[in-house]
Amino acid sequence: MPRPAVRAGLSALLLALLAPQASRAADAEKGRVKANDCAACHGPAGISTLPEAPHLAGQPEHYVAEQLKAYRSGKRVHDAMTLVAKGLTDQDIADLAAWYSTIAVRAEPPK
Repeated sequence: MPRPAVRAGLSALLLALLAPQASRAADAEKGRVKANDCAACHGPAGISTLPEAPHLAGQPEHYVAEQLKAYRSGKRVHDAMTLVAKGLTDQDIADLAAWYSTIAVRAEPPK
């Protein structure tokens, strides 16, 4: 039987090998670059240019990420978004969500 220190080291190695690899942190700047692909419908600053496309600027990060994942998995269906989302990695989604959530949106109620 291995000594306790060796056993602890082997346990740590086994856990490291079996644990899912954490993706790197979301990068809003990489999301900004990736969002160029989204600009035709959602606008260069996340303010939609089409009546049927939602504004993405200022949306909560988790909301954008979950919606993109839903399109990618087929849980949510839209002809264009389903095609676009299928090509996104988890990291792409995290970066895009980070970018759109950093855009400040200010609204002024009507007088």
